[in-house]
This record gives sequence, C-alpha cells and structure tokens, in this order.
Amino acid sequence: MTQQPRVAASSRSDFAFDGPMIQGAAVLGTAPALTSRINFSGQNVPVAADGRFLIAFDRDAGPSATIVATRVDGSEVRKTLTVQKRAWRIERLDTLPRIAQPSAEFERRRPIEMAQINAARAVNAASNGWRQRFMWPVTGRISGLFGSQRIYNGEPGSYHGGVDVARPSGTPILAPADGVVILAAASPFTLEGRLLMVDHGMGLHSAFLHLSRIDVKVGDVVRRGKTIGAIGMTGRATGPHLHWGMRWRDAKIDPLLVAGTMPATAD
Repeated sequence: MTQQPRVAASSRSDFAFDGPMIQGAAVLGTAPALTSRINFSGQNVPVAADGRFLIAFDRDAGPSATIVATRVDGSEVRKTLTVQKRAWRIERLDTLPRIAQPSAEFERRRPIEMAQINAARAVNAASNGWRQRFMWPVTGRISGLFGSQRIYNGEPGSYHGGVDVARPSGTPILAPADGVVILAAASPFTLEGRLLMVDHGMGLHSAFLHLSRIDVKVGDVVRRGKTIGAIGMTGRATGPHLHWGMRWRDAKIDPLLVAGTMPATAD
C-alpha cells in the first residue's frame, strides 16, 4: 500500500508562529490547512498531525529565512521570516594566544568521542517534549551566557554554545522536558566530561556537560522534572557547574530563550 502524505489538520490559510524570530531561538509553528510538507531554509521539516512543527535560528543566522508549505493539491504558501540580530558578549584578550597545542591523548580520544556525539545527534527519537514548556534543569547563578565569545589577539575563539549554571557538585539536575536518552557517557569525555544527551523530538536535543554522575541510560524515556544526573566538574571545567546546550538539528540555540528567566533561588 502506498503511504499517503501527512496532512496538517487546521483551518488556517497562513502560518502562525509562537516565539521570537531572533538569533538563537526555537519557534513553534502551525502550518496552513492541508499542508503535506514544510521546507525551511532548504530543509524539509516534519509536521505533526495537528499541524504543529518546530524551527530554530542558529546563533549566527542571517537576517531572513524562507519557509514554504506545500499543500496536498500542490499549491504553496511561502513566507519570508525576518530574524532579529542579537548583541553578543565579546571579550577581547589581546595578549593571549587562542588555544594551547592539543595533547597527543586528546588527539587520540577526540575522534572516538565525536563519533559517539554525532551518532547520538543522528537519532530521531519519538517524543513530544518539543511541545512542552521547558523548565530549568537546575536553578542558580548563571555563570556563562550562550553566544559569548573571546577574541584572542585578534583571532576569534569558538563561541559559548550553551548556558552555564554554577552550583555545588552533586546538585541534582532535572529533565527540562520529556525526551529519550540518546547518549550517556560511560566515562568522562575530554571536553564535556560526563555527557548526557536527551532527544525531545522533532530534531530538538539537550546536552548536559561536566556531570558528576548520570542516573539514566541510553533508550530511557525521561519525563519533565525527573532527576537525570548531578552537577560536577568533569572534563574541561574550572569549577562545578552545569553546561546546558541545546540544538535543533545543526543549529545551536539559547536555552535561556527556551526556558525563560531563571527563577529566583533561596541560596
């Protein structure tokens, strides 16, 4: 039997979006009625049965993006999205070199680690976590902002790909939304330390770095608010903290825009 295309069930004649059109943001959308597929900036994007879908803008996204819905009759609804530019925190260190020479041990281990990370990112788990309101996996002082970058003697370093939250080692971290565990490092990676990755569905992933322990295993279904590990300072870290990184496909996005303002804490 030939599989019929999935049709977005809605009465809309145009797209609707919920979220800011800004660099580093994820945006929930609703497709026009009778949409069978969506193309966003040259990529096909899955559409749920109710017409909902997810897109995101990388930290360095350009000023505009095009989204196209193809309906079952072959007609198209095309829209150009305006992407707001953000001002990133840039620190200039004019007397320091960019990076130290990697060690032989790092050069040996890193390809193996990256193969595991890339294999995890290629997983397409079934989860509806992408629909939920995300919570902070831990509350505390934000010690590192997404998108910040250092310039070493005129040469840009890599920008910070997540949000850091400083808390003592052993502080539990919670799943920010429903998901499926796609990587749970058996031993610390050179940079990330004990690394845990969760797939929230629709190409949206969370990564939790530098953990002191991981309480779940690959394939586990985790629910929003479940304890999944604990803060540490494994890998390349100068103090105990959680680094929470998020991606939609290859686009790095800002967890602060996904989870909202950090709640006040008593300590």
